[in-house]
Amino acid sequence: MTDATRMRQICLVAPHLEPVVGDIAAIMGLTVRYRDPNVARYGLENALLPVDTILLEVVAPFREGTAAGRFIDKTGGRGGYMAILSCPDPRERQKNAEAIGVRISHVIDRPPYLGVQLHPRDCRAAFIEFNHTADSDNIRGAYPPAGPDWDKSIRDDVTTALTEVILTSPDPRGLADHWSRIIGAPATGTEIVLVNCRIRCVEGDSEIMSGLTFRVRDPAAVLRAAQERGHAVTGSSFGLGGVDFRITA
Repeated sequence: MTDATRMRQICLVAPHLEPVVGDIAAIMGLTVRYRDPNVARYGLENALLPVDTILLEVVAPFREGTAAGRFIDKTGGRGGYMAILSCPDPRERQKNAEAIGVRISHVIDRPPYLGVQLHPRDCRAAFIEFNHTADSDNIRGAYPPAGPDWDKSIRDDVTTALTEVILTSPDPRGLADHWSRIIGAPATGTEIVLVNCRIRCVEGDSEIMSGLTFRVRDPAAVLRAAQERGHAVTGSSFGLGGVDFRITA
C-alpha cells in the first residue's frame, strides 16, 4: 500500500445477497471475486466485486441479532453501511478518533491484517474502518478480505472506476468537517478528496451514505441494463443495494 489514505472498500447491506449481487454484476459488468468466510462469525455472508482497486462489498445477515440486521431494521435498507479506508497506521487513526470522542466499535487483528472499525453513531452517516496489510506496498498486492489474487478479477470493459462516495446530511459542511478530522484528510467545502476517490456531502433530511458515482464506458448501455433488470432509472442514476448508483462517462 502507498503511504496515502485511500478508499479500499465500500460495503452495502441487503436482507439477502441475491438479487442485489447478481444485479450489480450484470448491470455494471463486474465479477464476484470472493466470499469471505471470516464474516460468518458476525452472522453475515458477503460478496466482493472489484471496481478497479476499490472493492464493492455486499453483506447480508443469515441469523438474528446482527449489527447489519439492526441497520436494515433501523433504516429500512436505505443507505450504505461502511466506508473502509487503507492507511499506513490504523492504530494512529484509532488514537485520533478516541481523542475527538469517536468510539471504537471493533478491532480486527489477524496478522498481516489490522482493521479498526469506528462506531457508526459517532462517525455519522456510516461506519468508518481503517485498515492496513503488513508488507503490502502495492495497492494491487495482498489484501486478505478480498482473497488471493483478487486483482485478477478486475474488469474495465464496462465500469472503469468508483469515483465518488456521496453522504447526505442536514449539515453537509459539518459532516464533511467531521469526516475530515476522523480521516485526517482536509475538507474543501463539503468535499474530501482522497488519492483514488472523492467523498462529497450534500444536503438531505437524514445522515446516510446515499450514493456512489461510477465512471463507465457507455452510460446509456449501463442505464438500459438497469432498466432491463427492473430498476427505475431517474436521469443518470438508479437505486440498488440501498444507495443510488450514479453513472458518468
